Amino acid sequence: MALWLVRAGAHGEFEKKFLEENRIYLTWDGLSHDLGALKNREQLRTLLEKVYPDAPKGRITNNLGQVWAFSHGIAKDDWVVLPSKQKPAIHVAKVKGDYTFNRPIAQSPNRPIADGDDPFFHYRNVEWIVQDIPRTNFDQDLLYSFGAFMTVCQVSRNDAEQRIHKMSKNEWKSGGTIPSIEKKAEEEGAEIGEGLEDLAQATRDQIAKLIIARFKGHGMARLVDAVLRARGYITYLSPAGSDKGIDILAAPEPIGFGESRVCVQVKSGDSALDRPTLDQLIGVMQNVQANHGLLVSWGGFKSSVDKEEATQFFRVRLWDQGDLIDQVLVHYDKLDEEIRTELPLKRIWVVAEAVE
Repeated sequence: MALWLVRAGAHGEFEKKFLEENRIYLTWDGLSHDLGALKNREQLRTLLEKVYPDAPKGRITNNLGQVWAFSHGIAKDDWVVLPSKQKPAIHVAKVKGDYTFNRPIAQSPNRPIADGDDPFFHYRNVEWIVQDIPRTNFDQDLLYSFGAFMTVCQVSRNDAEQRIHKMSKNEWKSGGTIPSIEKKAEEEGAEIGEGLEDLAQATRDQIAKLIIARFKGHGMARLVDAVLRARGYITYLSPAGSDKGIDILAAPEPIGFGESRVCVQVKSGDSALDRPTLDQLIGVMQNVQANHGLLVSWGGFKSSVDKEEATQFFRVRLWDQGDLIDQVLVHYDKLDEEIRTELPLKRIWVVAEAVE
C-alpha cells in the first residue's frame, strides 16, 4: 500500500464535493478522455499535447506524472491525504475502487447520455477514514511533504505511510519520532514534485506549532486579547480558571464604552467545536449585553457550527487557527512586547517562482 497526496482544486474549491460524494477526482479542465485505455506514458503524453497544445514542454511533463499516478498508480486500499484549503486541517481516506472514467455529458441528441461534467471526468471511490485533523497534529516534515506543489503525488519519504498508519492508531496524534536520516525521494519511487514545498504554508505551520506550544489554555485567550487591543479595543481579560463562558470582553474607544460590545470565548483544544458551544456564547452575549460575539477555536468547527455562520453573520464571528494566525501577522507590530517576545517572528521576502 502507498500514501498519496491529492488536492481538491487549486483553491480547494472542490473539497466539499470530494467529501460529500466519497470520491477523489482528477480535476484537469478539458481532459475528457478515458485514461484507463492508455497503455503507457507515451500515449498519455501524446494525448496531453493534443488537449493542451499551447502548454510548455515542462508543464506537459509535470502533468503527465500526476495524471498517470491518478489513473494507473493509485491502487485499491492505498491511503490518501487531502490538505484542506478551507481550514487548517487534513482529511485522510482509503481508496475503495479502481480508476473510473466519467463520460462527458451528452452535447447533442445523437450522443449517448452520461453523467460526466468538466472537470469531473475521472474519479476513484474512497472511504473517508477521518476528517478535519488539525495540521498541528502532524510532524513538520510530513507537513512539508503535504505542501508539495502538486495536485497528485505519492508521499513516501521519511516513512510517511507507516507514520500516518501509526497516527490512526494513536487518536491521530504524532508519536514524535521523526526519522533521523531522510531517504531520497527518488529512491522511494516518489513522483516528481514531492519536495517542492509551499513555503508560505510551511511557515504558517511552524508559527502554528509555536503558538500552540506557548499559548495553550488560558495563554491563547491572552493572545486573542492582545490582538484585540492591537486593533484598538479596550478589553477585560478573565483570569485563568472558571470564566463562566466569558474569556474576554471588548469594546472600542472611548475607554471601552463604544457601541460594538464584543463577548469572546476562546478554545485552545485540538477538537472541532460543536453547536452547543456556539449556543452557549450567544446566551452569554445576552447576559452581558454584548451585541457581538467572537468564538475562537484552535481545533476549528464542526459542520453544525459552519451551517450557522450565515444565520449569525451580523452577530458572531468564527475564528479557527488560520484566522487567528492571520490576525497575529497583520497586527504583529502592534502587539505587546511581552507577546512578541513569546512569539518571535521576522518578516522576510522571497522570490515567487511558478512551477511548470
